[in-house]
Order: sequence, then C-alpha cells, then structure tokens
Amino acid sequence: MENIAALPGIQQIYPICPSHQPHAPPSHPAANFRPSSLLSPKLQLRFLPAARNVLQTAPPLRLHATVSDTYSETIELADLDWDNLGFGLQPTDYMYMMKCSEGGRFANGELRRFGNIELSPSAGVLNYGQGLFEGLKAYRKQDGNILLFRPEENALRMKMGAERMCMPSPTVEQFVEAVKTTVLANKRWIPPPGKGSLYVRPLLMGSGAVLGLAPAPEFTFLIYVSPVGNYFKEGVAPINLVVENELHRATPGGTGGVKTIGNYAAVLKAQSAAKAKGYSDVLYLDCVHKRYLEEVSSCNIFVVKGKVISTPAIKGTILPGITRKSIIDVARSQGFQVEERLVSVNELLDADEVFCTGTAVVVSPVGSITYNDKRVSYGDNGVGPVSQQLYSVLTRMQMGLIEDKMNWTVELR
Repeated sequence: MENIAALPGIQQIYPICPSHQPHAPPSHPAANFRPSSLLSPKLQLRFLPAARNVLQTAPPLRLHATVSDTYSETIELADLDWDNLGFGLQPTDYMYMMKCSEGGRFANGELRRFGNIELSPSAGVLNYGQGLFEGLKAYRKQDGNILLFRPEENALRMKMGAERMCMPSPTVEQFVEAVKTTVLANKRWIPPPGKGSLYVRPLLMGSGAVLGLAPAPEFTFLIYVSPVGNYFKEGVAPINLVVENELHRATPGGTGGVKTIGNYAAVLKAQSAAKAKGYSDVLYLDCVHKRYLEEVSSCNIFVVKGKVISTPAIKGTILPGITRKSIIDVARSQGFQVEERLVSVNELLDADEVFCTGTAVVVSPVGSITYNDKRVSYGDNGVGPVSQQLYSVLTRMQMGLIEDKMNWTVELR
C-alpha cells in the first residue's frame, strides 16, 4: 500500500486490511502538511487480530484529495441519519493508543483501526478499577472547520485524577494533540452543523497484569469517538429528577471528585430504579447530613432564584465539571451572581429554575424534582429563561456561531 502519510505526532496509521486496499485513506490535513510527505516509503500492513472483525465490516473511507501547490480536501460524510442521532455508540474509523510502564512516561502514540483491545484477565482496571475517563466534544462549523471546547481542561482534570488513582498520565500537550489527531482521523463522522457533535472519550487505565492489590505495571491511554445527539431522550426539553435519600454517589475522602470509572457504576442501581418509575435521572444528597445537594448521576446541578445562581461547592465529593466551570463564567458575564456553596435540598422548593450541566447534556433544564414523594415543578414545565439564555450562549460559542471572547475553543482545519 502506498502514499499513506502519518498524522502529526503519530508513528503510523493502521491501514485497512488488504481486502479493502482500494479504499485506504490518504493523509489527513494538518498544519504542517507537506505534499512531499506523500512520497514516503510503503508502510507495512499491520492490524490487531482482535479488531479483525471490525476491519472487515467497517465502511470504507471515501476521501478524495488533490495535491498541488495548495492542498485541499473534500470529505464525504458517513452514511448516517444525522437528523435522528441519539446518545449511543456508533463505531467510527480510528482510535488512538499510547502506553507506558509504571514510573515511566507516555510516548509513541499511534492511530489504530477502531476495534477490540486485548487485556490480561488480571489487568489492574478489571480487578481493582484503576481507570479514569474524560469526555469532550468536537463541532463542525458552517465553513467546514472543526471546534474543540477546552481540551486542555480535560487534560488537567485527567492529570489530577491520575495522581489520585496512582497512575502516570499524558502531558497536557500529549493529551490535546492526541485528541486533535483522533478527531481529524474521524472527520467524516462529525455531524453537519446543528445536527450534533462528535463525542470524544479519552480513557486512562491500568492495563498491566497485577494479582495483589497494587498499581498496575503498565498503563494505557486510549481515545475513541462517536457521533452523538442529545443525551436525554427529552432533548433540550425539561427533565424530571428524583432525590435519592439512601444510596450515595460519593463519600468524603473518596474518589467523588475525580472522574474514575467506579463513580459511575455506583449510580446505576438508583438510576435504573428511577427510570423504571418514569424519572429521567437521580439527584444525590451528601452522605453525612443527607440534606445538601451534590450532583446528578453524571451532571452538576444549579439552582436559580432571581438573579442569583447557586451550585454546590467543590469539596472533594463532587466532580469539577468543565461545563460547570464554563457556565459559571458565562453566567457572571451575563450579569448573574453565582454562588458556590452548600445548597440545601429545601432550597429546591422555592427555586425559580433548576438546571444541570455536563459535557453530554451541556445545559439541561429541570422540569420537576420529586423529594420525599413531593413533586415540585418549575415554570410551566418548559425551558426556563435563565437555562435558555445560558444554553444559547454556551452552545453558540461551542459551535462557532458567536465570537469566543473567552478563548475557550480550539479550531482545527
């Protein structure tokens, strides 16, 4: 196979298996692209046996490029029903992988065809839950360029979580470059403007074999992506929450403040019970007093009263959400007073509005909250004006529809 150029910072692209050679992708655009890179020697065909079934069924990349003094590229979008995207996994073309040993440094990352990975049965992540994940999105602009939203914040949060979980982590630069590379390699899966986004899922896990309780001897950093629509089936319509009194998401001194995988398995029981009763999700209280708000299963919570917006302070049991942090800054720029403090569950009874924030949901208005069998509704069960205003400002910034005065977005071409 000829004329396959590596993306920046990548050792080698794992090309399609021989049966798909006619559809092998040419190089993707990058800031330091040089037409002479197409003259590189033949690359040896290699792919993971575990991913062979994926390779044989994956749709071919339909990428057309012409090379001249100025490089241009036209990409055909994947064949999806872009108007009806849900929040579920859609296998894409490439994933990114990088490894390091205990005490070492991550290096030599590479793109591989999306597919299964191989782990020892005694891998640290499988036996002791030594793993973290992140989530961010890529949006396609009207001009075809791509926007990432604050990827360096995800990198910093992963570094903080890795320290808590006794793992090495990629540098901020490595993390951001890996995200850029993975997004560009899967460019055809980014929805058209206004149709959704490409969800980016970085993982960091103890992949090495370990029997006794100890950090794994090897660690894997992996990124995969999937095009997504709305997280909640209601879309931007209000969701209905129930307050959980008995089960708790996190405890003081635990790992509630980092994005470790175990935090999310712990909420499944209460969440499943709530959904069986018709609720959208669960709102958790602190485990000590059982009267202060913490967060929803995978979202931060905000309470609105007049021009004051209150949200639980970050005290080690609540995830420091990047969307949460962004909404606080946006709200203050819009003239609201934002308080980060203990917020009593009783304040829900007198609130004008309640909304959730998170990477997946962005801003999700709350239509009602049920607490001790008492249901409290907000407005006319429609989207409140504060929720609508903050959602509009933030999403328009993320999609490049308004000027990014915060310098939060990273543009890819």
